[in-house]
Amino acid sequence: MKVLCITRPGGPEVLAEEERPDPIPGPGEILVRVRASALNRADLLQLRGHYPAPPDVAPDIPGLEYAGEVVAVGPRARRFQPGDRVMGLVGGGAWSELLVTHEREAMPLPEGMAFTDAAAIPEAYLTAFDALVLQGGLKPGEAVLIHAVASGVGSAAALICQAMGARVVGTGRTAAKLARAADWGVTRTVLCDMEPPRFADAVREATGGRGADLCLDLVGGGYVPETLDALAPRGRLMLVGLVAGLTTELNLGAVLAKRLRVTGTVLRSRPLEEKIALAQSAERHLLPLFRAGALRPVVDAVVPRADIRQALERMAGNDSVGKLVVRWD
Repeated sequence: MKVLCITRPGGPEVLAEEERPDPIPGPGEILVRVRASALNRADLLQLRGHYPAPPDVAPDIPGLEYAGEVVAVGPRARRFQPGDRVMGLVGGGAWSELLVTHEREAMPLPEGMAFTDAAAIPEAYLTAFDALVLQGGLKPGEAVLIHAVASGVGSAAALICQAMGARVVGTGRTAAKLARAADWGVTRTVLCDMEPPRFADAVREATGGRGADLCLDLVGGGYVPETLDALAPRGRLMLVGLVAGLTTELNLGAVLAKRLRVTGTVLRSRPLEEKIALAQSAERHLLPLFRAGALRPVVDAVVPRADIRQALERMAGNDSVGKLVVRWD
């Protein structure tokens, strides 16, 4: 099979195409022919040598999500059959023609959905659903602050909130991106084009002075202190990304006085059992919403495999809105 692999730490230019042996599915596993994948900032970090893959996946083949068709099943695998169309998250290795995954980590494609649309779903929607609903306890009618609302995860989170009847205030660094947020039901946005960012007053104004009940923070760094100021009493902060930095200075008095809850979360390094539980929950609760049209993938562009380097540069330059999808067939 052909794979795109990392030859040395660096930027998109370090990717090379190589031939590797076809993987063989083990007990409970399926072999999937990848038809499309999507790009994530974790891929850029892995290229630079800052985000090593888990020990059970190839260390030099990036790619965290896929959509494709089952070509073979391993012993005791009963959930899918060859020819079934599936999508899902993997710890790495999705930038290849074939991959192996546990059958219970894979999800069936919504009927009639193209592979290139389905590839935009797993990372964005499972991350947002897990953080907002399963861990954050999102409830109808709550006010939710979403940082980087025009990103892949941010747009998915906004659509989940809309489907659940929650109100969204979204932040972003460019007015053009924030204008796109109206496409997924975000009517209140705050432009964060200064350092340090300032948005707490605008969030309180948008929520009648109370503040946000829940925040999905995909940025971290200097956004965290202002986020705590923007939260309502007993508000919850779900910290998912750190693109603005690994450290910041907090007023712990605000955490105590408002009885705030701050939770950090990642998906890639979780045990298999937890990944399966998330995939199964998403299949039960999210896929019906895709079938009904209440949720949809947000795709910035679809590019052929030969153009993946340019697509990575576009993502690194913060020029994309939603997901960048790579066609592998």
